[in-house]
Amino acid sequence: MDVKPELFGTEYNASRAAARRDGKAMPEKDVRARIQRLGLKEQAFRRFLADQIAVDEMGLEVMDHLMSRGSSSPTELAHEIDISTAAMSLVLQRLESAGHITRQRHPSDGRRLIVAATDDSVRLAYSHVLPLINGLEAVVASMDDDERAAASAFLDKVIAAYDGAMA
Repeated sequence: MDVKPELFGTEYNASRAAARRDGKAMPEKDVRARIQRLGLKEQAFRRFLADQIAVDEMGLEVMDHLMSRGSSSPTELAHEIDISTAAMSLVLQRLESAGHITRQRHPSDGRRLIVAATDDSVRLAYSHVLPLINGLEAVVASMDDDERAAASAFLDKVIAAYDGAMA
């Protein structure tokens, strides 16, 4: 089925659509195309990272949670990622079999399990993520206070637009 953007009240430009996907130059002030390209790059990076550490999309979500927030219970992980506890059990089995996580009994409540990322998996993931983090830090460091304020305000509005679309 061909999508007809005019039905949705949006301007369509075939060269813009192609440029945002294939990396060709975009018009200087085409912010929308750059946001779209950024989204595509983020998706590509997530696929790249998942491939590099040999996990699926859900496994990557769990690893991201464990690496950024620390150990957690399977139930807490399921709620954070918004999947069933049964589905989370399957994800954790795959991650544990691959050596990415450990599951241990809670020290004070032996009935609860605590899930943690293994040190080797954290090192592997960070070896691929750090170049991106360092690159972004360099971009931010190169900005003056006014540029950072403008970029922050703009990105807050973009985030709000995503939130509004999901409401």
